[in-house]
Amino acid sequence: MQYIKETEKTAQQAEIDLREAVARHKFGVLHVYNLKETLKGKGFDLPAECRILEVCNPQQAINVLSADMSMNMALPCRISVYEEGGKTKIGMIRPTALLNLLSQSEDLGKVAIEVEEQIIKMIDEAV
Repeated sequence: MQYIKETEKTAQQAEIDLREAVARHKFGVLHVYNLKETLKGKGFDLPAECRILEVCNPQQAINVLSADMSMNMALPCRISVYEEGGKTKIGMIRPTALLNLLSQSEDLGKVAIEVEEQIIKMIDEAV
């Protein structure tokens, strides 16, 4: 259900490289959640870096939403860059696995496969 790769890079460098890979694949970064900073601002200390990038390809989003508007709850795709056990990791929940929980549409399944393949390439390029 998850796709996770380790990298020797810092979380900061992995995020930079991931953003570049996202752009190369014609996706955009809509928002980045920096959980360490957000939690620090609320008085909690998260010892490890954790950043979540929300990414979207507009054409694929239109394809999904045109087929089933309720799928807006599963968009945009999220890619995490985080530290765990002294290692930096980049990962996602596979769109195909998520979609299988929400819909049995063959058309949406095809879109999920395409998006998943693209995001795997982005993660692999950023590692």
